[in-house]
Amino acid sequence: MTTTGESDTAARTGPWWWERRRSAVLDVGLGLASASECGVEGVQFADDAGIPVAVGVTFGVLAGSALVLRRRWPIAVVLISVAITPARMGILMAIVGLYTLAASELPRRIIGALAGMSLAGTLIVTFVRTNQDMANGDLTIGEGFIPFIAISTSLGVTAPPVLLGLYVGARRRLMESLRERADSLERELQLLAERAEERAEWARGEERTRIARDMHDVVAHRVSLMVVHAAALQAVARKDPEKAVKNAALVGDMGRQALTELRQMLGVLRAGDTPPKPAPAPAPVPLAAVGEAADRAASRAGPVAGPGAAAPELPEGPCLAELDELVDQSRAAGMAVDLSVDGDTRAYAADVEETAYRVVQEALTNVHKHAAGAKTYVRLAHRDAEIAMQVENGPPPEAGPAEVLLPSGGNGLVGMKERVTALGGVFVSGPTDAGGFKVSAVLPASAGQ
Repeated sequence: MTTTGESDTAARTGPWWWERRRSAVLDVGLGLASASECGVEGVQFADDAGIPVAVGVTFGVLAGSALVLRRRWPIAVVLISVAITPARMGILMAIVGLYTLAASELPRRIIGALAGMSLAGTLIVTFVRTNQDMANGDLTIGEGFIPFIAISTSLGVTAPPVLLGLYVGARRRLMESLRERADSLERELQLLAERAEERAEWARGEERTRIARDMHDVVAHRVSLMVVHAAALQAVARKDPEKAVKNAALVGDMGRQALTELRQMLGVLRAGDTPPKPAPAPAPVPLAAVGEAADRAASRAGPVAGPGAAAPELPEGPCLAELDELVDQSRAAGMAVDLSVDGDTRAYAADVEETAYRVVQEALTNVHKHAAGAKTYVRLAHRDAEIAMQVENGPPPEAGPAEVLLPSGGNGLVGMKERVTALGGVFVSGPTDAGGFKVSAVLPASAGQ
């Protein structure tokens, strides 16, 4: 890990402390250049110091080679350059070392202190050498120019690399910060996408549950009544043909109502899809009875829209105003149902009225399935801030004229509870002490608004 920036160790491709191979090649090249410069300057240093030339050159080469360590130990490189300044060596080392030091992650006070040391050392050495050159006659300028030359030289060697290093270090830190922010945003976007997918999956599951619940409410109730009427039709077909015809008409009405509600739900599922292709003409059916039943169904449904007509709007779900008709259907199937309404009747939100209707509908369906022939009480109470409903049946008769077995999926009570709790209501069900069963629900009047 270098002092010029934090990097991922796993991303390194260079040897030793270098992060990349090109960085190693660059530092080795700078080290060779600095060693060559100091070696040449070592000749003059040996002459001034009165030592063998080989010693001066060797000293210069070793000192200049320290520039290879600039990324590993930039402080040591700057200190060496300051130390060899009196020998008139290491200009390249001083410039590159100060740049590397300023671009590193070291504290600013350390960078300022070392830069000040280099500036002071260069200033003093330049001032002293200039005076010596003038005294020896090697330089002929006015004495007033000596401070100017010393200051200009020291600032020229020190200030540019320090300022450039500070700029490069700040830019590098900015780029790393931007890269980290980009990575963080990418992770956040990925997390948001995963959460969106989870929410979409949850929404799809909730929609499947809702559709299954609606299908159960529609099919279970209507088909249960159809099975009851069909059983009664079978029992009285020979003894009372007039009653058999009446039961057959009721079965047809129930079937048409079930088909209408199923079409409404399928229409909701098809909403937003491309218009379907026109269906081919159906093959002729030779049965006259089926034709008459189709004619009656068409007369009830109204005129068929032409090819260019707009699709009719789907009606809303059932409401409390249809509760009397729901109870009458159960009565027509042979169930003794007593309906009582307390409080002032008023309108509620569509979700509240549909949920209340479905609870009563499913409760009556369960009576048909599990307690056929039992006396049933349906109570509806309109209160200030809520609406309450209760369906309670007595024990089923011990013996009846005919036993109609209706299949049960076991999801009726679960669906009722899901509907009620979704609107913030309370649902309770369970057997009674008298041997019957009771279903109670309370819905807030403000739900769904």
